[in-house]
Amino acid sequence: MKYIPASLILIFCFIFGGLMFKSMTPPRCGSLIENDNIFVLTGDTRRIPYALKKLDNIKYGKLYIIGAGANNIINSPHTIIESASKSTYQNALAIKNIVQTNLLERIVIVTTEDHMNRALYLLRNEMPNIDIVACPASLTGMSTPARLKRWTIEYIKYIVTMFGIKEG
Repeated sequence: MKYIPASLILIFCFIFGGLMFKSMTPPRCGSLIENDNIFVLTGDTRRIPYALKKLDNIKYGKLYIIGAGANNIINSPHTIIESASKSTYQNALAIKNIVQTNLLERIVIVTTEDHMNRALYLLRNEMPNIDIVACPASLTGMSTPARLKRWTIEYIKYIVTMFGIKEG
């Protein structure tokens, strides 16, 4: 009986895992309530406009823009900008600090759909007792090869993060 080469098994596992990774992503934004606080992770031009649209449904909450990509955003009483964090892990630590300081029990996370799983993984590890609502921004308008490349990169980053490497 012939055996299957290890490289072929690894390729199959990688592809199957990638399909599972994609299927784990929430397909749409969870239910929002009027006093939710929205945390948008910068890094993609789709995220902040999407979060601002979601903020229209929030009556009493705030919008927190987290990360180094918050350039040219007007700071308002309902919008707080944190621009020191430069990675998804640093974003998670910044959000944890804000959650603890403001005694928040529930937060809404906005990031692109390809980035959502890793962001949620890091946030839930830092704040296991906080209710986190996923609100993924779609990658509409992107070509299939570009979308596939982004999903693959995020999948690899997710695997690396699960092995304990949170930065880099």
